[in-house]
Formats: sequence, C-alpha cells, structure tokens
Amino acid sequence: MLLEQLGAPIPALPVVLLAGARANDDPIFGVYALAVAVLACSIADLAWFWAGRRYGYRVLKLLCRISLSPDSCVRETETNYERRGAVTLVIAKFVPGLATVAPPVAGALGLSVSSFLIHNGAGAALWSGTGLILGLVFHSQIDWLLDRLVALGGVALVLVVGALALYVAYRLWDRWRFLRSLRTARVSVEDLYAMMSRGEQPVVLDVRSRTHRELDGRKIPGARPVDLDDLESTLAGVPGDRDVVVYCACPNEASAVKVAMLLRDRGIRSVRPLAGGIDAWVAAGLSIESAAGPVAEVE
Repeated sequence: MLLEQLGAPIPALPVVLLAGARANDDPIFGVYALAVAVLACSIADLAWFWAGRRYGYRVLKLLCRISLSPDSCVRETETNYERRGAVTLVIAKFVPGLATVAPPVAGALGLSVSSFLIHNGAGAALWSGTGLILGLVFHSQIDWLLDRLVALGGVALVLVVGALALYVAYRLWDRWRFLRSLRTARVSVEDLYAMMSRGEQPVVLDVRSRTHRELDGRKIPGARPVDLDDLESTLAGVPGDRDVVVYCACPNEASAVKVAMLLRDRGIRSVRPLAGGIDAWVAAGLSIESAAGPVAEVE
C-alpha cells in the first residue's frame, strides 16, 4: 500500500484481498490489516501533500511526467478537485490515476493539515475496508487460488512475476504509443513567437485547469483561458479564419492535444498544440503575462 501510494506501479488490491480472506479465520487480523493499510496510505499521501504545499505546480508536473497513464493527466485530478473540493480525497482511491495526484493538489491549494488527514483517512479506510470485505466474501475462491499456486511451487512465482512484468510493459507501451501520436501537428514556441511578431494574431488558448492557472500565475501574452466544461462559449469567440494554438502544462501536451482534437471536430481546422507547453515558452526566454495582466520579461 505504501509503495503504490508513493507512485510505484504495483497493484495493492490483491494484497488487501488476501488479507480479507485470512480475516475469515482470524477476525483480529482483519482489524490489524485495516489499521496498517490506512497508516501506509496516510504516510505516503502526507508526503505528497507536503510536497504539493512546498513545491506547488512543479510536483504536479513531475507526476504528469512519470505517470504510466497518459490519458489520466494531472488536469483530470485538478478538475475533480475544483468540482468536489476536499471530498475528492474520499473517492480518490477508487479512481485510476487520481489516488496519487489528489494529495499534492490538496497541498498546493492550501488545504489545512487537519482537514486533509480527516478526508484522506476516510478515503483510505473506505477503500481498504472495501477490499478487505471483498476478500472476506470471496475467501473460498481466494483460498482455492492460493492452493493452486502452492501446488505449482516455483512456477507460480514465475507466473506472478511475469504477469506483473506484462502489466508494467503494457502500460509503458501504451504510454509510448500515445506520446508517438503527439509528435505530429505541433507548433514550436519559436514558430508561435514568429507568428505573433509578424502580426498574424494567432488565437492562443490556455487549456490548463483553473487550479493550475492559479498555482502557476503565468500565461502566454494574450492567451485566453479555456474551461473544458464551457467549451462552447470559447468556440463562439474563435474566428474560423485564424490560426489557433492550444497549450497546457503537462509535459506530453496531453490536454492540449485533446482540446485541439475537439476544436477540429467542431469545424476549426487550423489548430495545433504548442510543443512543450508554457514551460517551453518560459525556457525560451520569451515574455509572459501574470494573472494580473502586465507583461514581464523572463530573465
């Protein structure tokens, strides 16, 4: 549980199910297992919470970079947190890709430690308890499976390790395939800056979540903030005869590509994601605009 919550690609649910099956013969063991699982979750999540409070959006960027699920970028967690607030921590562990990201988002947004511990602890207890109950209910089937594995001996260990290796390999391959699809149809920061300098007035859309924009406080000059929940109002103000550039903050531009595809489906053909997002723009030493509006040169 501790390793999974820290971000390792190790599924903890099978371990919880096994603990639940054992609790059929020793109920006290089930109580201990629940306490240890909640403690493990709390230790790992508190570490991410303090990292989010200390480093803000940089931690979110790191999580997006190392995630094995490119389709569950940090933006989805930020959007969930915007809608539900601290309650997100209670349901986070039931949603793939949300469990590890929710604690640093809560820390970055300034949630109090006491509120975090209460909501996160409730979520950990609910998730762990559900796994233990399922293991208890299906203890006969789990015991049968364990007997078969014992009978196989060393072959069983090879099978388990092989299955885990295949799981990780598939996730890595899926990520590689996704990233490869992003290498086309992108515009570089140099090309975008040249378009602006020539007076072409491209429409620049900032598709980061409201949470991320607040934490970062920077944007490309003239960029229009876009909320995916209200995409139609954004489309109404985008001229069909102008180039449209979409950017986010995720290292693989996942959110930008998704929005670009949505815009194309709605009839806006000249739309491209910005390679590297706002971080590439800042790294190139180009001017940025703060949330308050004035333009500042990057040193």
